[in-house]
Amino acid sequence: MIDKEIMREAFSRNMRIIQMQTDGLTHADTLLQPPARGNCLNWVLGHIMGNRDSILKLLDEQPLLTEAEKEKYARESEPVILEDPDVIPLERFLELLPKSQEMIENAFEKMETEDFEKEIGSGERTSKLGNRLHFFYFHETYHCGQTEFLRQLAGTDDKVI
Repeated sequence: MIDKEIMREAFSRNMRIIQMQTDGLTHADTLLQPPARGNCLNWVLGHIMGNRDSILKLLDEQPLLTEAEKEKYARESEPVILEDPDVIPLERFLELLPKSQEMIENAFEKMETEDFEKEIGSGERTSKLGNRLHFFYFHETYHCGQTEFLRQLAGTDDKVI
């Protein structure tokens, strides 16, 4: 059964991975575009932050990005290829992501195990809150895995995890 401690540790692990994979990188490093259909680290970080905002909404917390900011990093959005006013700087992500982690942990702390069994709407479907949170965790983990390759793209030539 999914519970708050399992979810807290899972998201905490992802946060540590993101911090390790971005350590020592510059904002310019995060804008390097991989070949083919990939997207840069800046987009991945923004997409993860948008995912975390969706989690915060599910947990009745305030999201940290504006809707316009979130749109830049949404699924199937245009690649982030150049610096422009809509691109969120790495430094801001390095502030927002840990803040989102703190907010998620605080929200989990207030929850009871049975809260994860609560039925919630998701489009035209319903699912248990715990299952929906687990999906968001899975989605975030998928993108956390991309950060290793994107760190290497910046020329780090290291292994941080």
